Amino acid sequence: MYSSDAHDVPARFDTPGSDEGGEGGDARAAHPVVGGPVAVRQANVRAHNLGLVLGLIVNAASAPSRADISAETGLTRATVSALTDRLIAGRLVDELPPLMSQRAGRPAVPLVPARRTLASVGMEVNVDYLGIRVVDLAGTVLAGRVEEGDFRASDPAIVLDQLARMYAEVLGPVEIEIPSVGACLAVPGLVDRRTGPLRLAPNLHWRNVDVAALFRASSATSAVELRLGNEATLAARAEAAALRHTDTQTFLYLSGEVGIGGALVVDGAVFAGRHGWSGEIGHTVIDTAGPRCGCGSTGCLEQYAGKDALMRGAAMDLALPVTELITAAEAGDDRALRSLTGAAAALGTALANAVNLVDVETVVLGGIYAPLAPFLLPGILEQLRGRVLSAPWSGLQVQPARARDYAALSGAASVGLARITADPSAWLDR
Repeated sequence: MYSSDAHDVPARFDTPGSDEGGEGGDARAAHPVVGGPVAVRQANVRAHNLGLVLGLIVNAASAPSRADISAETGLTRATVSALTDRLIAGRLVDELPPLMSQRAGRPAVPLVPARRTLASVGMEVNVDYLGIRVVDLAGTVLAGRVEEGDFRASDPAIVLDQLARMYAEVLGPVEIEIPSVGACLAVPGLVDRRTGPLRLAPNLHWRNVDVAALFRASSATSAVELRLGNEATLAARAEAAALRHTDTQTFLYLSGEVGIGGALVVDGAVFAGRHGWSGEIGHTVIDTAGPRCGCGSTGCLEQYAGKDALMRGAAMDLALPVTELITAAEAGDDRALRSLTGAAAALGTALANAVNLVDVETVVLGGIYAPLAPFLLPGILEQLRGRVLSAPWSGLQVQPARARDYAALSGAASVGLARITADPSAWLDR
């Protein structure tokens, strides 16, 4: 099966309609007719309430009891107990030891998402690495692997065959004990959420690639249910989950790697755009007379602030990790500091354009920009304060991401979990 609906599923795991990209080669066939009459049957109500209860348990800041859920949802305690018992029997929820209370009555029994009862897979193809991460409903990482490499101008068939072999090796031991709910693959480019192909990944030099078909060409992965999503969009999902219990629910996310991606998160949900192609901030223009980009245009932000540009500006080997650039900057290396200063100015200019357009007050720096934040923040803030019209009144702030360590892998893995929490009945009925 194939779907490209990973773009527009909010980072929370309890969102109804999270599978709206559909199944099969043509995702459009799964979309309902908007505005038509819909019958609400008792079974639909039960399924909705089951997802409501599971979502509250999965997303809670602290483990709720049945009474807490009843108070939060307005459902009767009897209904909550019946729904919870089904989730426990289906191994989606576990009970913790009862908590003694000063009040009379039964002690509260905290409820938590079950561990090691299902597995969701996040994968990523990026310019300089391939990655896989397997998580359970509680967010526990069950297995994972990252293999570094140089995939610039690579053959997609070779790269996806390597990823398929990684999948088989990493998932094999896990799937012996734990069933998989499917996989989502993050890619650094435009994924057509309506018809499926990866339309363009400039830094990989891939164009109109049927990624799902190539990944499933291996016998070990032929039956994998695969979804696709943009790397930055999925990383933003992970960041939205990390910020779920804070006041920051709307923000502009910036993902820095060799390429630069972005995503607008509104009330905890990623805004994907009409086709799922929003957030390509790396290809906003800084200078029309600037260097040529892999996309074919000139003066794109990536040529001033992407990882290759940063390392080139510091006269360092492009293959070195960004930690080497940090070490050089901390030691006062002039070339490293000049490279970071120039990148900060370019990033601040691009971000000012975006903030003026969409009116957000928080920018989150992800990917390589999170550890580089101490060197980038002064220059970015200088541009934002000078170029954003609303800056004197909006409380504009820039902060490093909380979700690090290959955030797109976590965001991709969350897609399968979102389907379970949105409709646990479908999983339990299996």
